Amino acid sequence: MPSAHILIAEDYDDNRELLRVTLEAAGYSVRETRAGSFDLALIDLSMPVLDGWDALRELRADERTRTLTCVAITAHAAVPDGRAALAAGFDAYISKPFHTAELLQLIARLLAERRSMQT
Repeated sequence: MPSAHILIAEDYDDNRELLRVTLEAAGYSVRETRAGSFDLALIDLSMPVLDGWDALRELRADERTRTLTCVAITAHAAVPDGRAALAAGFDAYISKPFHTAELLQLIARLLAERRSMQT
């Protein structure tokens, strides 16, 4: 079973709960605050107070989270939006609505890549 800590930054309660339940069912530890350390962050791009773009800038500016694997979650499924997310420094992106299997495969791949880079 996977063993990783995942940060969820999502402003809609239903979406956040869906992500939390899905990830915990897959064996991941989920947090919704930046306290502690994480292996991966799922960040909604369209949040009202601190959007995903600004959240990523903050994470990349902090020495403790500079190399954190960050996935953009977006309701904008157009290819240019995904390219913009990657160009901004996200490691990957996934469009809403997403398929659970697709999300879990993406997370597993990114975490495996992270582990291989750390060894």
